[in-house]
Amino acid sequence: MSDPYLHLKRGMFESIPLFIPAIPFALVFGVVVGESGIAPWLGWSSSPLMFGGAAQITIVTLLGEGASVAAAVTAALIVGARHLLYSVSIAPRFQGQPAWFRWVGPYVLIDQVFALAMLRKDEEPAAFRAYFLAAGFTFWALWMVCTALGLFVGPLVPESWNISFAAPVLFTALLVTAIDRWEKVLVALLSGAFTMLLADLPNRSGLLVGALLGVLLGLFLEGRRQRL
Repeated sequence: MSDPYLHLKRGMFESIPLFIPAIPFALVFGVVVGESGIAPWLGWSSSPLMFGGAAQITIVTLLGEGASVAAAVTAALIVGARHLLYSVSIAPRFQGQPAWFRWVGPYVLIDQVFALAMLRKDEEPAAFRAYFLAAGFTFWALWMVCTALGLFVGPLVPESWNISFAAPVLFTALLVTAIDRWEKVLVALLSGAFTMLLADLPNRSGLLVGALLGVLLGLFLEGRRQRL
């Protein structure tokens, strides 16, 4: 059995480069909380409760615009629904793991952790568990600190800096990490195109529909590849 401390260190250090694009995202979160009129401590509390930047920004923005709690929560759930797809993909790696890990692990299953974990999906269970938790809670700790700082630093950032670029940069980095075959390139391009075409659907449900269409296309291409 390999040394679990090695996998812990690897998870920590390999997660840091993927967190760097999330730092401006945390500043954007601070700006959104400031503009929403919500108390800073209440806005920040969404970080440990939800631990998902896009869903946090969605719910805080809508509440600040006067939307009902039900509408804001529904929109945030739709934005975060892609995590259900992550769960389906990574579920085989959670089988045979201790019960406590099956409860704790999903809490830190965010985009970056999913991308890193899928690169380690063939590790033995103990090694995968150590790597997954190290990566996940490294992101968690950094996100808690950076969103707290973002509440104070974000509003001070000049608008000319256009820090809203953080979100596309973050997800582009994850995309580049995960793509290693032409089928994945095709799925990424077409699901992105679907999402843009469906951007006017209510409650940002175009994101979910685009993701589902991408998953279906990916399953079709994967099945075709295995038959060849």
